[in-house]
Amino acid sequence: MKQLDKIKKNTILISIITIIILFFVLKDDFENIVLSFQKFDKKYIIIGIFFYFLSISLKGYSNYLIVNNKKKVSLLEAIKHNIIVQFFNGVTPFATGGQPMEIYMLTEHKIPALTATNQTIQGFIFYQIALVVCGIAAVICNYYYSFFPKIKILRYFVFGGFLVNIMVVILLLLLSYSKKITTGVINIGIQGLKKLKIEVDEKKVDNKIDIYHQGFQELKKRKNLAIIGIFLNISSLLALYIIPFFIAKGMHISSLSIIETVTASSYVYILGSFIPIPGSSGGIEYGFTQFFGNFITQDYISAVLIIWRFITYYIGIITGAILFNIEKKEIK
Repeated sequence: MKQLDKIKKNTILISIITIIILFFVLKDDFENIVLSFQKFDKKYIIIGIFFYFLSISLKGYSNYLIVNNKKKVSLLEAIKHNIIVQFFNGVTPFATGGQPMEIYMLTEHKIPALTATNQTIQGFIFYQIALVVCGIAAVICNYYYSFFPKIKILRYFVFGGFLVNIMVVILLLLLSYSKKITTGVINIGIQGLKKLKIEVDEKKVDNKIDIYHQGFQELKKRKNLAIIGIFLNISSLLALYIIPFFIAKGMHISSLSIIETVTASSYVYILGSFIPIPGSSGGIEYGFTQFFGNFITQDYISAVLIIWRFITYYIGIITGAILFNIEKKEIK
């Protein structure tokens, strides 16, 4: 009940932030934005929505493969679970609500809680590695082509976030080989936090280390699954990252290429992953306008932003909320 109360409060917070953002986006250029919407080729919204659900389905397929050896979750159910996860990720800070919900839904399919936790962690590992791989590709592209010469400070923030993601992957890989070394590294971090008067529940941390380590031990036995899972997560991210390209096409903007779209999107999502507000609201919109503003003129950037945010965020929240309520009724 407490969790649901938090979600309700966060949903209200998101609604307020959305209204504020829309006010600032629309207030200075309302007529141009309305004109852009009128000129927009509506079939590109359908294409954008298709790629959004393709992204969700690819990740859902990866999750299906992880639990498939138990034969307890169908592909359709795995995709439905991933849509519901979008809702919980979208209404919690740092997208922390998705994993607990995913574990809960797996346990409803008679999968033991520890197994469900391990399987969810395996999915997280695939996603985290995929995020870093796409981030490395984006950094290399920007290094050679210098897509964002006017926003060096923001680019440095993204690069810092990218390095943190790399450190997470390194820790995860280290954990797969030596739990002892990883525990030592994490304990150093805990001691540092204690010096800053930040309390950490060491028992909970140790328990999570044990669970992560177990998950890696299972992955070692299923190397082919790891390769396929990472590939599917990379494909899922690319399907998500390419959506602004089609929105620009719908507005007859020819100044944005696919490689520019994927690079800018990668930067935007890495930046958004470190904004401690549900849905990264506010920060992710600012990042979008700054990075894509290098390729799209001021006359169109606000309209592109609104459509992109609707497709990649609000559709997920709406469909996820509907499916979650259906799921609750089925469980009852």
